[in-house]
Parts: sequence; structure tokens; C-alpha cells
Amino acid sequence: MANWDESADLVVVGSGGGSMCAGLVMRDLGKSALILEKTDKVGGSTSMSGGVLWVPNHPLQAEAGVQDSYDQGLAYLNATVGDAGPATSPARKDAFLRRGPEMVSYLRRKGLQFRRCEGWSDYYDEEPGGCPRSRSLAMELFDARELGEWNARLRRGPFDIPVRWPESRQAMLAKRTPEGFLGAVRLGLRMAGMKLSGKQLVGMGAAIQGRMLQAALREGVDIRLETPVRELIEENGRIVGVIAESDGKVRRIQARDGVLINAGGFARNAEMRRRYGPQPSSVDWTNANPGDTGEVLEMAMAHGAASDLMDQAVWLVTSVTPQGFRAFHVLDLAKPHLIMVDQSGERFTNESGSYMENGQRMYAHGAVPAWVIMESRHRERYPWAGAMGGKTPEAWFTQGYMKAAPTIEALAVSCGLNPPALRRTVDRFNDFARAGRDLDFKRGDRAYDRVFGDPSVKPNPCLGALEKGPFYAVRVFPGDVGTFGGLLTDEHARVLRSDGASIPGLWATGNSTASVMGRCYPGAGASIAASFIFGYVAAYDAAGQTLN
Repeated sequence: MANWDESADLVVVGSGGGSMCAGLVMRDLGKSALILEKTDKVGGSTSMSGGVLWVPNHPLQAEAGVQDSYDQGLAYLNATVGDAGPATSPARKDAFLRRGPEMVSYLRRKGLQFRRCEGWSDYYDEEPGGCPRSRSLAMELFDARELGEWNARLRRGPFDIPVRWPESRQAMLAKRTPEGFLGAVRLGLRMAGMKLSGKQLVGMGAAIQGRMLQAALREGVDIRLETPVRELIEENGRIVGVIAESDGKVRRIQARDGVLINAGGFARNAEMRRRYGPQPSSVDWTNANPGDTGEVLEMAMAHGAASDLMDQAVWLVTSVTPQGFRAFHVLDLAKPHLIMVDQSGERFTNESGSYMENGQRMYAHGAVPAWVIMESRHRERYPWAGAMGGKTPEAWFTQGYMKAAPTIEALAVSCGLNPPALRRTVDRFNDFARAGRDLDFKRGDRAYDRVFGDPSVKPNPCLGALEKGPFYAVRVFPGDVGTFGGLLTDEHARVLRSDGASIPGLWATGNSTASVMGRCYPGAGASIAASFIFGYVAAYDAAGQTLN
């Protein structure tokens, strides 16, 4: 079809984790790449994340003497992810495991500065192939001033703090351990130094996407903001371009090699959440980026794309403060002197375990909302929802966000729970805490459970009795950082139809796809890693290049 306004070899819809990786590959292959981002910020939900990639057998492991292999990674994925349908096919797992280390090496050659997250264990490290020392990679802090005019266009997360691993873990224990105190001091000195020097250091997801953006701009990847894609253009069964809108003008853009969708899922689309996801749900509970609204998925489905795992999300136990701040409690729930209960006052999960599994258990148990019950030592010692230990905002109590009572029974009444039932639950848990073994949910048995525990608490860093009033309660929900289902793709990141045939000219990665991790989250950064890896794979495939 004629009348194109412009053209590129690969048109990428969305600027999340895998987009700039794909763009870099295309430029290396002598091709052009055009990234179209509908919001006014670049980086997607990756920029707002904890900023970690989970890659088994990555090269930094061997350099540090950490034993890992393809076979160990495969054993672990088979044990944890298993067979959750075509998204988790052996071919897709193989592509993830083979191309992951290769992709990390490629980005290091491009100047990306990865750091090993020593000690950030796999989430099910006890399973075959599990790695307790960590397969996760973070990015070195980045001075966003290096982006020049693009600095203001880089999306940041809710915690815009220049923190390195393991400082995030240490700072939570500033009042408890020498390591925690020193970690907090280092972070404080760094932030003071930023004020004096003018540096604008970013960490976590902003560091990843800041460095990726810098590399992409340096290599000549064309990135355009506030340019939503309105339609995919199909000719003779092939996707050949897109219709996009910019500055109020509609543009027909040819994609000579194809279109890569990396526009996120539908976490901020209330109607799609009602249609596909478990209930109740709310867009008020998500921490996905504002552009995560699902319309690009629906465009692809209108062209025959199959979907799967649409009921899944990367769940995070979340509370909403009176100021509307969505606080997720991954680090908080691992600390002692706290439990989570359903409306009957009973525990239903390992609070220190995988956040995605905890969200799944909330739904499976009918615990939406649930209640976090904590005692005075938790509130005195550890942060909660951004408030330092021992400094609880009065508005939390006056506006009903946090409830307080001198006894467990009185707290149960204020929460609408059954007092004798909650008393029994607490008494049973207290017995576990004193013995150091959780006989109901094995909290603290895994290496991952202990990653964010308090090592000064004995005999189990995750278990502490609830016996010293006052006692506190907060209503929590299954929040998320994005949906986990979407377009069905193969090992080449090609979008598939329901009959298993690929749609020529269309690739997808990231939260726009049904995850290769299925219904499981095996380690910190699994979703970001998959986005990068399959973005890398898609670019080679779109360019007609075969990976060895």
C-alpha cells in the first residue's frame, strides 16, 4: 500500500524493558528502529520497578565463582514453572535460558554496568536447580544528567532513591543491625553528596532504563514520546505498519521488517481486569505505569492474535494510604512480629514468600481484602508504607488506614474479625515463633524467606511473636506491578494465532505477552529479564538473522 508518511525497519510499540534492547540490535544489524511511546515519559513499568533482571547462568556468576548452568536453570524452571500451557513450552524456556546470558554479554559490550545481587535468592531455592546465592542482576547507579534534555523524560518509580543492592535490604534494618545502620549511613551520605555536587543519581528501574536510553540514543534509535499507536496495518495477512498519532496528526508508518509490541499489559484498564482477571480488583491497587491500559493487546487480538494467562498478574500485597500512596509490602511482610490473616482471622500463606504467590493465595482463599496484624516491635523497628520505624503518621489512625488496640481481641473487633479466632491464630503463631519453625506454612525455611528478614531475631529471622501491645492492623489488597498474561508468542517472539501459526510481521515481548514463567515468579526480575531477552530475540528474527 502506498501513501506511507514514513518508514522504519522495525517499529516498536512501547518503551519498556525490551524495546531499547531490540532497537540496539537492529542498529547493530544496519537497520533502523523506531520506538513509539504513548506517554510523555520513556521506560514503561521497568523504570518504576525494583530494577532487577533474573538470568540463570549469566556471565557475572562465573566471574564471581557462583556455579550455575543451563541444565540447572532448566531443572529449576521445570520444577517451579512447569507446564502452564504454550507460553511455557520447552522451546520458549530453552530460548529464555540460552539467550539470557548472551543478551547480558551483549549489553555489557554496549557499556551497560550490571551488578550481581549476591544473596537475593531464587524464590523457591529449595527446588531442583534453585540458586540461593542469586541469579538476579541490578544496574549500577546512573547520573541522569548524562541524558541531557532526555533527563526529564525518563520515568521514575514511586521510590526515587539512589540505592544499590543490598542497601535496600540494609536500610530496613537501620535500627537493628550494624550492617543496616552502615547501609543507611552510606545512603544518607550519598544523597547529601548529590545535593552538594548536583548529581542526579537514580537507582533500581530508572537506572536500568536510564542507561538503556543513553545507549539507544547514542546508537541512533529513534524514540518518540506522546505518540500512541491507534491501529496495526495488515496487508495480505502480514502486519506491515502502524497508524500513530502525534501532535494531533495521524501518521501512517511503514514497518519494513515488522512491528514489535512491548506496550505492557492492561493493569490500568478496569474493564479488561473485570473481563479477564480474578475479582475483586481495582486499578487503584496497581503500580504499573500510567500507559498500561491494554488497547494494543486488543488491536493485536483483532488481527487474530491468540492470548493466554490473562488472569495472572505480578501480584504484590499492597495498601493504600490516606494520601492515595500505593505501598507494596514485600520487604515489610518478611519481618518478624507480623502475620497476615483473612476475614475469619486465620493465616493462609507464608508471608515472607513469593509476592506473586501471596497474591494468588489471597484470591484462592477469598482473602481480598486481608489484614496485616503487627505488634509494637514491628512498628517500632521497621519501616512501613514509607514511614520509618517508630514514626507513625497520626493521620493513619484518624483516617482509618491503620488501626491500633491494646489487645488482640480489641484489634479484632475494630477490624470486624472474630476475636476468639484471631486470638487462636496469634497464639498458634507465637508458639511457632518461639520454636523457630512455622509448622503451617514453613515461613523462614527457604533462603528467600530470610533475605528480607531480621537476622538479629532468633531462632528464625522471619518469625517474631505478637505479644507486646499495642497491636496494629492494616487492610491490604492484591496489588500488582503489571499483568502477566497477554499475546501468545513462540520461541522467536513471533505472535501466534489460535491455530499455532505465526502472524507474519508481528512480534511481542514483555507484559504484552503470556509469560514464559506461566503462573509462577521464580526469582527477582523474572519479568524484566524475559522482556529484554525476547526483545533481543525478536530483533534478530525480524531482521532475518539466525542466532547461533
